[in-house]
Amino acid sequence: MNLSFWEHKNWFEAIDFAIIGSGIVGINCALQLRKKHPKAKIVIFEKGLLPEGASTKNAGFACFGSVSEILDDLNRMTVDEVLNLIEKRWKGIQKLKKAFGKAIDFKDYGGYELFLENDKHFTTCVDEINRINQLLKPIFKKAVFSTAENRFGFKQVHQQLIFNAFEGQIDTGKMMQAYLKLAHQQDILILNNCTLNSFKQLEQQVEIEINQTKFNVKNLLLATNGFASSLFPDELKPARAQVLITKPIADLKVKGTFHIDQGYYYFRNYKDRILFGGARNLAFEEEETTAMQTTALIQNRLEDVLKNVILPNQPFEIDQRWTGIMGVGQTKVPIVKQLSENVFCGVKLGGMGVAIGAQVGKDLANLSVG
Repeated sequence: MNLSFWEHKNWFEAIDFAIIGSGIVGINCALQLRKKHPKAKIVIFEKGLLPEGASTKNAGFACFGSVSEILDDLNRMTVDEVLNLIEKRWKGIQKLKKAFGKAIDFKDYGGYELFLENDKHFTTCVDEINRINQLLKPIFKKAVFSTAENRFGFKQVHQQLIFNAFEGQIDTGKMMQAYLKLAHQQDILILNNCTLNSFKQLEQQVEIEINQTKFNVKNLLLATNGFASSLFPDELKPARAQVLITKPIADLKVKGTFHIDQGYYYFRNYKDRILFGGARNLAFEEEETTAMQTTALIQNRLEDVLKNVILPNQPFEIDQRWTGIMGVGQTKVPIVKQLSENVFCGVKLGGMGVAIGAQVGKDLANLSVG
C-alpha cells in the first residue's frame, strides 16, 4: 500500500485491537471489545469487498441442528458437548431475533427434515425423536421435533417429514448490514480489500503485514473461520458451500427451511424463490478448499434434486450461483484460543455461524482482555 502520512497516522498507528475478518464473529468481537474498552482503537481488516467467508454467502438458516445431524454429533461428541453447543446456538438465535427481528426479515416458518426414499437414516431418526426431545427439554422447555406429512409436493422422499417448530429463516445480507451499522456507530474502523499476509509475535505487541505494508498492533484477533485452516491443520478444514437461487416461481407452495441427508443438502423459500445449497458430500476432498468457484458436479446435482425432488413437474430457472467458505472439523465445537501473548483466534463454526457466530465473537473478545 502506498500510504500517506495522514493515512498511516489515522488508520494504522496505535491500534489496540486489530481484528481480521468482518463477518459475524469479527463484528461481534469488536462490539464486545468496545463495551470493555470505550476509548480503544479497534480496526477490522477484511480481505474482501464484503465479508469474504460465509457471513453474507450462507443460506439464511436460523437453525441449531436437525434430528439426523444431532444423532451424528452424538456419535462424535459427548452428550454434554452436543447439548452445550445446541444451547449456545439457540441462545444465539434468540439474541439475533431480539436485536434485529423485522430488520433482518426473521420468519418463524419452522423447519423440516425430509428423507430420500433410499435413505437408511429415516427409520432411526423417526424412532429417536422422543429421546432427542427429552435431551433437549431443559433447553427448550417443550418438545422440539414432531412428525408431519409431506404437504409440499416433494417427490422421491418418504411422505413423513420431521418438523422443528423452533427453526426460522433470515436475510443474511440485512443481518450483516445491521451489524456493520452498529460497528460504525461504535467508532469501529472497518477497512476492506486488506489481506493479512503474515503476523509475528514481538515482545509486547504483534507485527502484521497487510497488503505488503508492515506495522505493529497491541493485539491481533483472527476471526477468519475456514480461512484459518493453516493454523490448525488437524482440527480445522475449509469447507466450500455451493448455493443457487431460482428466479421467482408462480404459486410456490414451499415455505420454511428444509434439510436432506444429514444437513448436507438444505433449501428454503426466499419469498417466491427457492434457495438451495449443499452436496459437498459428493466430493469432500475437492470441497476442502478456499477457492470461491462453483463446480459442474455439485451444481448439476443441486439442479437434479431441485427438478426431481423439490419442484417436480414445476418449471424453474436458475438466477444466481455462488459459494461460501465454512470452517469444519471432526467435532463442531468452535476453536476459541490464545495462540501467543497477544494473538487470539475464534474459528471453526461448523456451518452454524448464523446461530453461534455472535457468541464466538464475544468469547474471543473476552479471551483477549482476560
